[in-house]
Amino acid sequence: MIRLSKRLQSVADFVSDCGTMADVGTDHGYIPVYLAECGRVKRAIAMDINEGPLLRAKEHIRQYGMEEFIETRQSDGLDALAPGEAEVIVIAGMGGGLMKRILTQGEETARAAKSLILQPQSEWAAFRKFLQEMKYQITAEDMVFEDGKYYVIIAAVPLCSGPEAEGWYFKTADGGSGNLEAGILYQYGPLLLSQRHPVLRQYLFKQQKQKQKILMNLKGNARQDAGGRIRELSQDLEDIEAALKVF
Repeated sequence: MIRLSKRLQSVADFVSDCGTMADVGTDHGYIPVYLAECGRVKRAIAMDINEGPLLRAKEHIRQYGMEEFIETRQSDGLDALAPGEAEVIVIAGMGGGLMKRILTQGEETARAAKSLILQPQSEWAAFRKFLQEMKYQITAEDMVFEDGKYYVIIAAVPLCSGPEAEGWYFKTADGGSGNLEAGILYQYGPLLLSQRHPVLRQYLFKQQKQKQKILMNLKGNARQDAGGRIRELSQDLEDIEAALKVF
């Protein structure tokens, strides 16, 4: 049985039983192999824009005897996937900006899926705001710490685009986090906050310590051009303190 890293295991755990899943940016193909081995998916499509990762994925698919269940396709984002072809779409291990482009360019295909499992490597706040603007509802969030880095995993479902979809985002943020400002919820995750996720708490304390140190150094240097940065750090620390109050 293939063993996944902590990050990939969290991504895979968000994939519910389905007929077909697609893994965008599959790299080594570990997630499709794992899900096919577990019997959680009947069929998987492993996609990547580059030939090299697809060759590695094919090698692992053969190694675990999954050729019957997993197909590989060279694809820029969702280009090679037809709308409705996959019930679950996984996009993991790339920057939030690139993921926004993939979901925008392949919007018809993305919205035809029943669920999106997303793991942005960066720009968490901007990416969550993008999901709200594109009328996706976040149904689950997880956060893991591995090899010195923090990773956020998001499960989202498409909603209709009418006025009935307005205001959905913060209705999911209960447990004391519903009173936080929108920017804080975007940055740290409404569901991570509402479930008082222990890894998020660890991340907040680490961020608080780092930013306090930087702020002290800036104030100590008394540089005239540091005013903007000092105000930015002070606001960041206020947001962190507000988020920590949830815990």
